Amino acid sequence: MSKDLHAPVIDWFDENARDLPWRRAEAGPWGVMVSEFMLQQTPVSRVLPVYEQWLSRWPTPAALAADPAGEAVRAWGRLGYPRRALRLHAAATAIAQLHGGDVPRDHAQLLALPGIGEYTAAAVASFAYGQRHAVLDTNVRRVFARAVTGVEYPPQATTAAERRTAQKLLPSEEDTAARWAAATMELGALVCTARTPSCASCPIAASCAWRLAGSPAHDGPPRRGQTYAGTDRQVRGKLLAVLREAHGPVVQAALDRVWHEPVQRARALDGLVADGLVEPVADGVYRLPG
Repeated sequence: MSKDLHAPVIDWFDENARDLPWRRAEAGPWGVMVSEFMLQQTPVSRVLPVYEQWLSRWPTPAALAADPAGEAVRAWGRLGYPRRALRLHAAATAIAQLHGGDVPRDHAQLLALPGIGEYTAAAVASFAYGQRHAVLDTNVRRVFARAVTGVEYPPQATTAAERRTAQKLLPSEEDTAARWAAATMELGALVCTARTPSCASCPIAASCAWRLAGSPAHDGPPRRGQTYAGTDRQVRGKLLAVLREAHGPVVQAALDRVWHEPVQRARALDGLVADGLVEPVADGVYRLPG
């Protein structure tokens, strides 16, 4: 497995990296952490305005921890997957209580924070602190699947083989490893995209195993796009929108108006309560979590 990929990918990144606010020095580790929570399953264009508003309101973990979790859910707006807001609030609370308000540098301490898994801990350690970690998001996994393994798409879930590949490709120097992590992610986001990769613009096209094999079509389980219209997720979003826009508790009748089908509506509301995103305060009266 060649490590000759490092220089061309990092050089390409130096020339083509987007100027994103969480990549600037002033973002600090907290800005990096906020961006990583928001960018999960959400495109940059939707994250940017919410990120800016969030950091303006809560420039530190302690500032967020001092407000109720429901305010985090309200400020999350329409980013989707709002449980991420609760998890970010829980992580901020733990940072304020256990780490003096500073996002920890230690990978194990990051991993121990509520709401932070393998990917986010590695990303924050790498992007905020310049440490050497394999950062495997969907974009990076797709780059490695094509360039190294020779297949069009990675498996649906991260495998042990992918982790081994990532570790073997990881540069030995910390600074270079952190740059490599950011560069491969950007390459997947801008060039080695899922549907229409721009192979002519790729700095490693000449050595890409997938292209050298003739760009074979995906040979695995069909990759289904996520549907939204008519799903419980859509109903949950409509119910949460009513609660976010209200200045106090909301009565059942106001929630009933947002979706015509009562069984699905009740199931979606029960799910929001079970997830801690909505609190019942009386019979038929609800609010965002306190």
